[in-house]
Amino acid sequence: MSNTEPTCCCCGHEAAESWTPTKAYFCPMCPGVESDEPGACPHCGMALESALPTDEVPPAEAAELRDMSRRFWFALALGLPALILGMDHLLPGQPFMQLLGHRLSGWIELALSTPVVFLAGWPLLQRGWRSLVTRNFNMFTLIGLGVMTSWSYSLVALLFEEALPAAAKHGGHVVLYFEAAAGITMLVLLGQVMELRAHRRTGAALRALIGLAPKTATRLRDGVEEQISLAQIAVGDLLRVRPGEKIPVDGVVREGLSTVDEAMLTGEPPPVAKHAGDKVTGGTVNQTGAFVMCAEKVGRETLLARIVQMVAQAQRSRAPVQRLADRVAAVFVPVVVSIAIITFLVWLAFGPEPRWANALVCAVAVLVIACPCALGLATPMSIMIGVGRGAQDGILVREAAALEALGVVDILAVDKTGTLTAGKPEVTQILLNPLWAGLSSPANTTETRGWKAPPTTAEKNLLQLAAALEQHSEHPLATAIIRATKEHGLTFADATQFHATPGGGVEGVVAGQAVLVGSESWLAERGVAGLDARQTELIAVHQRGQTTIGVAVAGQLAGWIAAADPIKPTTAEAIRELHRLGLKIVMLTGDIEATARTVARELGIDEVRARVTPTEKHRVVQELRAAGRRVAMAGDGINDAPALAAAEVGIAMGHGTDIAMQSAGITLVKGDLRGLVKAIHLSRAVRRNIRQNLFFAFAYNAIGIPLAAGALYPLTGTFLSPVLAGAAMSFSDVSVVGNALRLRRARL
Repeated sequence: MSNTEPTCCCCGHEAAESWTPTKAYFCPMCPGVESDEPGACPHCGMALESALPTDEVPPAEAAELRDMSRRFWFALALGLPALILGMDHLLPGQPFMQLLGHRLSGWIELALSTPVVFLAGWPLLQRGWRSLVTRNFNMFTLIGLGVMTSWSYSLVALLFEEALPAAAKHGGHVVLYFEAAAGITMLVLLGQVMELRAHRRTGAALRALIGLAPKTATRLRDGVEEQISLAQIAVGDLLRVRPGEKIPVDGVVREGLSTVDEAMLTGEPPPVAKHAGDKVTGGTVNQTGAFVMCAEKVGRETLLARIVQMVAQAQRSRAPVQRLADRVAAVFVPVVVSIAIITFLVWLAFGPEPRWANALVCAVAVLVIACPCALGLATPMSIMIGVGRGAQDGILVREAAALEALGVVDILAVDKTGTLTAGKPEVTQILLNPLWAGLSSPANTTETRGWKAPPTTAEKNLLQLAAALEQHSEHPLATAIIRATKEHGLTFADATQFHATPGGGVEGVVAGQAVLVGSESWLAERGVAGLDARQTELIAVHQRGQTTIGVAVAGQLAGWIAAADPIKPTTAEAIRELHRLGLKIVMLTGDIEATARTVARELGIDEVRARVTPTEKHRVVQELRAAGRRVAMAGDGINDAPALAAAEVGIAMGHGTDIAMQSAGITLVKGDLRGLVKAIHLSRAVRRNIRQNLFFAFAYNAIGIPLAAGALYPLTGTFLSPVLAGAAMSFSDVSVVGNALRLRRARL
């Protein structure tokens, strides 16, 4: 598939990246194929997907999964006994043959396999027939060919055993392939169930995103409040948003003051102060104050709706990786059918007597040995074993295509907060005001002694005063101060007369002292003295990307508390390993430039893009892919979801949001990028294993088909009997399975 344009897996037709379905259902593998009703693609046979994201599972999608699941369990219930009977010749003493006899055993196999093929497997036969009629040969063509040839030949052999030549018999009895027809049907139905479940998981990301928006809003009209649905909101409506409520649509604050949790957009935990005239975004969460907003963008124009569409578009354009069997089917099917027909005609014209019977046996042997079992198992077996191996090391693979593609990526786009860093601010430094602390020099600072060193008496007092107020706040920096105070075994009193100013700070009385904790600008508004203390050090702290909060006592600045989001201890090692694997690392973060540059310098990251929105992250990933790069994206937040979906491989941190994990193909359970290093090694091992499996599958076909066509007859005077053809097919399956099992011992 092209990195820039989606290509039909069957006809090679390319459609623009921006192609958007106009009907309710579409094929993700064949651009331009769409329908008003659910069903299968007329080209590739894949189930059509819903094009309209909703917050519920589409009824047609749920019904199709239920239908395929019932068909699989029905096929399993009847197909397993048929397989056991058909494989009786491989069991010691052939117990079922001894008990039932050849004829009765054959009739039982017919009774068991027929419902499997024609009832459970009817949708597969329909897709195979459609591919023949439209001449869009694919995996279903091979499946239908193999199943119907095996079943039809077996029925003829069971009814007219005496008319078949000795070449078609083993131990005096004709060989039947009812169990092969049932077995192939069971395997393919299992694959369809797994595929439909994967589609449902993909849709879960969209449903979770849609669920971020509230169901209703409070509209103000002529001074009267009324509850309305989101669909009723019009541009210009005045909406009241109370503390704890989600903002319904995009707009601007008209009156009121509050702080808003915008981590959904930026990935950064600190809430953002909102005043009259500030923009607010639908789906973000109002925290401390109430305000009235004017709706500016509604419906599909809101940022959240556009994010949903970006994720849907990315998933739509990133069709599942086409199996090699699908891509070669356009050549393989007509070649095999032509060889079988030519074989039948040649032996019918020039073969030994009985000519028609020997010609039929040779033609059937060609079709049986060309059956796509090994070819179909080559990729799924390796990926299935690889997925299990990854799970042992905390690598959860949601999409097989992601595991297969990860080994060839050359750029890793990575979020900062929660991915490279811990995602939780920690106190890093205390700068005391010498006038308040009674110090002769401002040199007394935790920076020189290290934060983990025991704090001085003055530093303890400052922390305890700040913690007494911040215990009533939900701000991430408040949590950091409380945690730092407890780490040093300090206790703190309860504050009275507590009051919070959204976007500014908190104030109250602690042990009889008036204490204020907040931003420098807010403290200045409150007339706090001594704010010019330690300004040189304060500037240096800000240049390192750290956040500071001031503490004032009785109108005098007591000092500054600095906090930062620490880099995970394992991140530096992981970045070095990723560089050794040949990947370029690009940081995409909503944080400020100074903080992003500081983290990038410490980790040796190649490129930094700061202050980027979810839309911009998505666009950057698309631009990199359009330039021919193979891009993986690692993140943990809602703001990363569009980029995770747009990347060739999306990687979510295990501690991140559900939406991030649902948008990604791979989840690192431990939230540690070293898991990504292991995942890349696993992917490369899986890709090698798949190539080896494909060699086995093609080798047996390449060698077996000429032999089945009768190439040995001029030399030996014998044909390759269907028994040996079936044995060769089985041996190719065993080779593929055995080789795939080696992945269980792969070192990551």
